[in-house]
Amino acid sequence: MNERFQRLELLIGKENVNLLSKKCVLVLGIGGVGCYVAESLVRSGIGNIIIVDHDKIDTTNINRQLIALTSTIGKKKVDVLESRIKEINPNCNVIKIDKYIDENNYLELFLNKIDFLADCCDSIKTKKSIIKYALYNDINIISSMGTGNRMDPSKLEIIDIKKTSIDPLARIIRKYLKDEGINKKLAVLCSTELPKKIEGNNISSNSFVPPSAGLLMASYIIKELIK
Repeated sequence: MNERFQRLELLIGKENVNLLSKKCVLVLGIGGVGCYVAESLVRSGIGNIIIVDHDKIDTTNINRQLIALTSTIGKKKVDVLESRIKEINPNCNVIKIDKYIDENNYLELFLNKIDFLADCCDSIKTKKSIIKYALYNDINIISSMGTGNRMDPSKLEIIDIKKTSIDPLARIIRKYLKDEGINKKLAVLCSTELPKKIEGNNISSNSFVPPSAGLLMASYIIKELIK
């Protein structure tokens, strides 16, 4: 028994732990949601992970992002998360993509064979492109909808995009898929809590809703990979 994953092995069995060590998951966006997805996956034995983000850690990230500390301000998010992953599991293969992904270059993400994609990006255009490609090519995907401007992590859920109702971002994606004639199932992480109205263009956040969303997404991915 691998002591690093001993408690997990007791829960899901040695065969599944070995299975997860061979899987590759891509996490697009390692902010408030994505960094928790990535770390939870690594702590769950995922052996290959691709982390994608072009940002540097900012002081405003400290209230919610796992990798944001006073000592990491100004450092590249992918570099800091890679170091953290290696501290958790030195045998985990980490691929970093330090690039802003948009509708013009998103195909670069699919140059590597991936078993699951966790979409945690903020750009609606990028999200549309990623989702469309994944669904057309039968790539396992879960997409995060909005977690900002909310206070209640118990209102988070993972459901099919067609069953969403309150989430404004989910409404946009749902309409996009309908307009594109895409009728496939899309698992999304969304909230049934109405977002709080904030003056200006800033999005408020806290230390418990985005992380809870990330952990729910990681749980979903692990259960899908071993079912």
